Amino acid sequence: MEGTPYILAMLNDRRLLTRRALLGTAVASAIASVPMATAASAQSRPAANSPAANPTPTPVRLTLPAPTGPHPLGTIAVHLIDRARVDPWQDSRPSRELMIQLWYPARATHEHPPVPWMSPGAVPFFEREQGIPSGTLLLPTTHAHLAAPVDHGRCGRPVVLYSPGLHSDRSLGTALIEELASRGYLVVAIDHTYDADQVEFPGGRVETFAITGDIDDALIAKALTVRTADTRFVLDQLTALNAGHNTDAGRRPLPPTLAGAFDLSRVGMLGHSLGGATAAAAIRADRRLQAGANLDGSLLPPVTAGTDRPFLLFGSDPGPGPEDPSWDQFWTSQYGWKRELALIDSTHTSFTDLETLLPQAAPALGMTPSQVTQAIGTLDPHQAIHAQRDYVRAFFDLHLRHLDNHLLQHPSPRYPQIRLLR
Repeated sequence: MEGTPYILAMLNDRRLLTRRALLGTAVASAIASVPMATAASAQSRPAANSPAANPTPTPVRLTLPAPTGPHPLGTIAVHLIDRARVDPWQDSRPSRELMIQLWYPARATHEHPPVPWMSPGAVPFFEREQGIPSGTLLLPTTHAHLAAPVDHGRCGRPVVLYSPGLHSDRSLGTALIEELASRGYLVVAIDHTYDADQVEFPGGRVETFAITGDIDDALIAKALTVRTADTRFVLDQLTALNAGHNTDAGRRPLPPTLAGAFDLSRVGMLGHSLGGATAAAAIRADRRLQAGANLDGSLLPPVTAGTDRPFLLFGSDPGPGPEDPSWDQFWTSQYGWKRELALIDSTHTSFTDLETLLPQAAPALGMTPSQVTQAIGTLDPHQAIHAQRDYVRAFFDLHLRHLDNHLLQHPSPRYPQIRLLR
């Protein structure tokens, strides 16, 4: 495959893209298929010094779908250091460092600027990893405002933790995260340092993917152990934040109204790909998590043994192809509430922001329609995001708020793109 971008080769490898691919690298594969299209189209362009050469094109501004809930949004990133752990991926680091991002309903947003989709220092690393020519795309701005005062609600907000896929980062789940926050949840997105593509820390330091060796079951098992420990540490830090302590490693200012905003008696977890497996592993390890949801992530023992708490399996459904037996094993063993859904005509990447960003970026990057559908499937992106938002929210509403809109009880004619499997 000489001349073929590495990640495009993975996109074409069905062994890595089973229906519920474990690896978050499938997320990166969507935009990373760009270099092939760009290189091919460049052959037909005039040389740069030719009079017929086109001027530098105007960068394309990407946008995220607006959240539909009644609450304006605030957000803040927090730098955490777990001094009880040497970093398991970089033993030269004496402590495990994480970045988390809090997303929440805000009381007011004036004088608080909107926050970019990805921290500015991480953008060049993202572009390089994905093969995006610098300046071709202007990445989105979110709908959340920096350090806006928190709206506590009556007695604190139910909490949902979010874990991204391997070789991914917290930015890729923003459309779903913003929707939950706009509906009254306090969402905590976790970047798992060194298994993420890039994580920017205060001061501009960026740590990139640093896992070496084959991505096999043994390595994935280690990653799940590390991520489970990350999750439990984050839960501890939320308790401290809720009590009014500033747990940011640099003691950077946090919203003064953050204390008391977390209702830690109502905590769930959501993840995509390896993040979905992380949700399943963490809920088994920590009873503070009351409900979990897996977006298209394969599972490994002992996670396949299930749990006594509610769990949602929400997978892609691209059509004929190999099934993932780990979900059948989990279903048989799961003795708490359970449901399995499929998003029709979707792919593994459909459960990330690339579902909406990739079609916008494709013309500027020279991608063909077939390359786009190869990455995100044939389902209309608006319908895909709408269904994901509504079904994930219905799950957490049911199990963290005891509000039942009956969406998870039987197929709905309003959502023909959803297949209720069992």
